[in-house]
Amino acid sequence: TETMRILARGSVVALVSALLSLPAFAGDPAKDLEATPQAKAYRALLKTVETGDYDGYKKAMASESAKVMDDQLKESGMDAKQAMEFLKAMSPTELKLSSLKVDGKKATLVAKGKVGGEMNTGTIDLVDESGQWKVVQQSWTNK
Repeated sequence: TETMRILARGSVVALVSALLSLPAFAGDPAKDLEATPQAKAYRALLKTVETGDYDGYKKAMASESAKVMDDQLKESGMDAKQAMEFLKAMSPTELKLSSLKVDGKKATLVAKGKVGGEMNTGTIDLVDESGQWKVVQQSWTNK
């Protein structure tokens, strides 16, 4: 009947309007991803690499990872400046974050970027330590 058709059409219009108003459908998804605390924590870590700030780098890392970093630095015979130059050479350029999965106090970012001039996919593991997101590790592959 005509009344049923009008009600059905109204329901479809309401559903479409509701879906379009959801945050998941609004704006640029990459921009929304950049606004997350996890993405900001990773970007802060990359900034310390760019500026050669070893102490800042350790603060951006999970506490256990920072301790491992100190141990590796001692074993390698490199000083902090050399280590940061090495990290800078190995850091991705043209970085674009593509996804984020948060599971309680753990999170995983997936990104694409160039490492050594070659496009790679990176997985960045983070952990919430006392309300601050910290990078546990990152791994990059061209596969």
